[in-house]
Amino acid sequence: MQPLYDDMLPGITERQYAYAREIAAALSGVAEVSVAPPARGREDAEAAVRGFENDGLDGVLVVMLTYGPSLRVTRLFSEMRLPVCLANVQPDPEVTPEWDMADMTYNQGIHGAQDTANAMVRAGLPFEVVTEDFRAAAFAGRVGRWARAARAAAALKRLKVGVFGYPMNGMGDARFDESELIRALGPEVVHIAQGELARTMADLPAAEVEELLDGERERFEVDERLSAEELDDHARFQLGIERVLERHGCAAYSTHFDALGEDGRFARLPMAAASSLMARGYGFAGEGDVPAASIVYAGHRLIGDGHFTEMYAMDFPTDSILMSHMGEGNWKVARDDEPVRLIKRPLAIGGLDDPPTLLFRIAPGPATLASLVTLGGGRFRLVVAEGEVLDGPRLPALEMPYGRFRPDSGVRGCMDGWLRAGGTHHIVMNLGRRAEDWKVFCAAAGIEYRPV
Repeated sequence: MQPLYDDMLPGITERQYAYAREIAAALSGVAEVSVAPPARGREDAEAAVRGFENDGLDGVLVVMLTYGPSLRVTRLFSEMRLPVCLANVQPDPEVTPEWDMADMTYNQGIHGAQDTANAMVRAGLPFEVVTEDFRAAAFAGRVGRWARAARAAAALKRLKVGVFGYPMNGMGDARFDESELIRALGPEVVHIAQGELARTMADLPAAEVEELLDGERERFEVDERLSAEELDDHARFQLGIERVLERHGCAAYSTHFDALGEDGRFARLPMAAASSLMARGYGFAGEGDVPAASIVYAGHRLIGDGHFTEMYAMDFPTDSILMSHMGEGNWKVARDDEPVRLIKRPLAIGGLDDPPTLLFRIAPGPATLASLVTLGGGRFRLVVAEGEVLDGPRLPALEMPYGRFRPDSGVRGCMDGWLRAGGTHHIVMNLGRRAEDWKVFCAAAGIEYRPV
């Protein structure tokens, strides 16, 4: 509609462009914002979005500078590849008696937003909406949340997940169609020969191994029972896995204990390696579970410090669930009043020697669980539960990362909902109440959101 308004109010385009730049400045603390020139019609809008895509940006924030007929962007939305947020804002926060027709025109974005949102709904495009005074802290907070979600969704589209070996036989909730996964969400599976890992580990310089171990002696309480051979093998696993992942461009990975155990070239499982690689920002899941490794990586990108875990058992007296796994867990979620211990620990699984394992308790306080469910037909669901990690007693015989999670909905309500929704047994945990972050992420990534 700009040509009409240009005749009616000369200079309106420049005025509203300045308003767009004000919005960008208000968001400077939560996102890096590129402001396209005002879109005066279909060609301008399509060119702007092509520019955003070519520049590798994470999402598109749509702002109505005046009213804009939605048919001029309908085709654009039907082909949109980036996450979208509609900022329902206006230059002036209040209507005053001094307003004239010019003020009405400058501030009429709301009905353009309605027409535009209707076009996105008809196109089947998932999008976020933020209605707010753009000068308010709440506006920056809400757009910042969407920006993090868009970043995580965009990172997921670029993700490569390395799989060493094969998935655990018979574990159905981790099975998926590789073509569906890459089409719908983006992660690409890279199958990596275990021989490449074995050769990489063997070729590592002794100085690199010792440098890693020196750092761990400073960071962790190291069990004196661990032999030099065990520590050397553990360090070579960590360095070797990371070197192979870098070689293949993978930011997430999964291993399966049987695949490593049957290979014949490995003495033990890389438990502590998985913990430290998660702490370095890699997505991880056990047993060849690519969807779980992907959502742990998304947890890193969306919130920070994603922790791989699973529900082991229910404790009805405390209305909580014991969270743990065989020995892999992100030590960055450990409580800060106890040392993280690198221990010698017997483990019969895999038929190998004792794997050095990082042992810690999860920090007490608010926490959020999320599970990525494969529904088939290119559809995915995220099951999310908020709650609290309890400051409970130690479990001395449990030699792997653990904590008790009390869901806000209670064990009975949470588990009833989790199971009805098909929630998987491999889970990402993040500290803090983060359900709203996951909700916005789901809108950005095109995933069904299911809180329980």
